[in-house]
Amino acid sequence: MNHTNLKEQNQEIVLAMYPLGVPTADTFQINNIDMPELIEGNVLLKSLYVSVDPGMRGFMAKGDDDAAGNKFKLNEPITSRTVAQIIDSKNDDFKKGDIVHGRFAWQKYQSASVDNIEKVNPELAPISTAVSMLGVPGLAAYFGMLKIGQPKEGDTVVVSGAAGSVGSIASQIARIKGCRVIGIAGSPKKIDYLENDLGLDKGIDYKQTDNMVAAIKAACPDGVDVFFDNVGGELFDAVFANINEHARIAICGQIDDYNKENPPKGPRPMNTLVKKSARMEGFVVYDFKDQFDEAKNQLSDWYNDGKIKYRENLIEGFDNIPSAFISLFSGENIGKQMIKVGDVEDSEK
Repeated sequence: MNHTNLKEQNQEIVLAMYPLGVPTADTFQINNIDMPELIEGNVLLKSLYVSVDPGMRGFMAKGDDDAAGNKFKLNEPITSRTVAQIIDSKNDDFKKGDIVHGRFAWQKYQSASVDNIEKVNPELAPISTAVSMLGVPGLAAYFGMLKIGQPKEGDTVVVSGAAGSVGSIASQIARIKGCRVIGIAGSPKKIDYLENDLGLDKGIDYKQTDNMVAAIKAACPDGVDVFFDNVGGELFDAVFANINEHARIAICGQIDDYNKENPPKGPRPMNTLVKKSARMEGFVVYDFKDQFDEAKNQLSDWYNDGKIKYRENLIEGFDNIPSAFISLFSGENIGKQMIKVGDVEDSEK
């Protein structure tokens, strides 16, 4: 394949400085770069859909690598979950035209090892869902709700961050299991989405609510059996004050704390957990990696049967990746925040 016409088109986005608080445009830098050389055994990828998630903020903190080596380094490309197309291959298992996903660099084109990439099955659902409903967000919702929350018919389930990519799926899974579902979100538009699009029993706009403890109690007169928490902070405290005996709490994310250098110390939960015989468990989706295929098949079945809806907040243009990431922390997006950076090419060309 002749790449000379692509040399001026390739770009990367690197971490320019460690952010203090919410990242800004100065946190990132866009560089023009040459096309990579494709070495034996690798594939040449064209990025199509780039995912941005609040949890990436933790990888931008100054300090040593975490145990998984996920820390982003200054002046090196940031990585995130991406759907890409193979436009050239020197690997027998992957051919030109294949759609794949994995954690790839924020680059328009890159050479990649095949060790950590997976093919996307376009028959399950649209290919972009490989990093949304059938990717980490959907899998986190599936395992957090079913394995940790263990909802039973008739339970009252509360989901914070319910209009986001994880919360919206988790809420709908609880509905499928016959639960009464209360979603917490932060705008009238999101509450409308939860109640009228997703069919939740009640949405609570925390930004318009003075006393969240009382609001949760009013919405959950029989108490809270399952709490799926994406937010933390004072919202956690308010829901936690209303848990039932034998409640199950799944800690999926804590976006309220991600940009705080000194997160406030809330109520210590241990005494209540003892008194209520309740269980609280944090998790990461890769705890369940051996069950990913089962989960993807079930989620796609629910989607194709009309039992699950998903929404992508799709932004166009490679240059807009940083602003799309920054806007996650203003709480405006509904569904999965994604950036479309390329179109699928005809593999026959």
